[in-house]
Amino acid sequence: MRKVAVVGMDGVFPTCNGLQEFSDKLFSNQSLIREWPEALKYEKQLRSKVSGFISLDECGLRQVDSSILEDYPEFYEDLQERIPKGFLSTSDLGAIWAMFSTLGALKMANWTTSEIKSERTGVVVGSAGAGHSIMRASWKNFFDLGKKSRALGTHNVDRTMVYRDAANIACLIQSKGVCEAIGSACATGLGNIGYAARLIAWGDQDRIICGGTEATSIETFIGFDAMQVLSSGFSPAESSRSFDKNRKGFVCSFGCGIVALEAYDLAKARGANILAVIDQYFNNGDGDGDMFAPSYDGQMRLLKGVIGSNKLPDVVKAHGTSTVTGDMVELTSIASFLKGHQFHISAPKSQFGHMLGAAGAVEFIAALLMLKEQKVSPCLNANELSEDLEQTQLSPNWRGPLIPAAQHRELIPTHTITKEINNIVCLNYGFGGTNSAISISKPY
Repeated sequence: MRKVAVVGMDGVFPTCNGLQEFSDKLFSNQSLIREWPEALKYEKQLRSKVSGFISLDECGLRQVDSSILEDYPEFYEDLQERIPKGFLSTSDLGAIWAMFSTLGALKMANWTTSEIKSERTGVVVGSAGAGHSIMRASWKNFFDLGKKSRALGTHNVDRTMVYRDAANIACLIQSKGVCEAIGSACATGLGNIGYAARLIAWGDQDRIICGGTEATSIETFIGFDAMQVLSSGFSPAESSRSFDKNRKGFVCSFGCGIVALEAYDLAKARGANILAVIDQYFNNGDGDGDMFAPSYDGQMRLLKGVIGSNKLPDVVKAHGTSTVTGDMVELTSIASFLKGHQFHISAPKSQFGHMLGAAGAVEFIAALLMLKEQKVSPCLNANELSEDLEQTQLSPNWRGPLIPAAQHRELIPTHTITKEINNIVCLNYGFGGTNSAISISKPY
């Protein structure tokens, strides 16, 4: 098995103009969550009104609508001319973000043109959902307004297919290796990175562009609001409050994270700037038949699989959604597995919300930044941990320890702290009981 190095990263993040501003805001304890004007349009129909969203202006795009269809975005114009026009008509917004981020990650990786276009270079990038805004406009024009199918144009399929992100990236950079998309709900971003790392470790590829993306979409937002799992009743900056006893749900957010992975020996030989080494990737399923509720047993097995005989982590980058059930299961499983070990928990969703299919990839970048800066980003708003057992722990189906969250106060910093960080474990979970974990360490 070959070691795997991370040699490039980039993304599209709420309220941030690039990777450096994202890093600066993470470690200065800032929230990237705002009141969302698009949600406010439906004020009487939606409970939640906040999001870590990214507007077209903020990412340098302009929507060009069809002249014959109603409210149909025919393509997006790249005002900074980063992407050739042909790819702007085969992409939804998330795929365009993924291409932007790929170019940034490739620049950092410093791969040659021949390396990028090699059969040994692949793409593994996915999203949690399809091109919802494109599909909604298409169905409205066809079913409600009676437009003929040919009026929808020739790009409806490629803009909404499951692996549109990976397809557009592979065509953009002309790579000849694998081109795939792993879909695993909110574990998608980390799962794609983990799968890519396996392909390199097993010798199937030498280099892979990988990660996750999730486009700003009111259609996606509506679905989660309907489930009554989104946060409401707080100011935007206080809405995502991982592990806090007053948490009420997650903040639906959007973004993109792309990283460049390379076989460690090749990266080392060419003198690459290695950001981190991937020590282990492990994924599993809960196996308890529950579509939504997380499993203490499943998460304990996940931690055993990713840590194994590796060094214990200095930081655990938690999934930390700010949901009533999920946070307590995760906190107790982490604390139980690492009992007696000195470490801290970071919950990036507390700062920018839950980016769904992009969550694991953007949070993996946050972990890379923690390793680089030797700082632990905070569990923002985790101001008050419950002194009593939470309702979840009183359920007859509870399998974890009967210990109040407040007893783990020392693990959960509410502000950035500086410390020596050599190893970080990243955790992400998704509907259907899917769990993903990656262990990374400082390069050596």
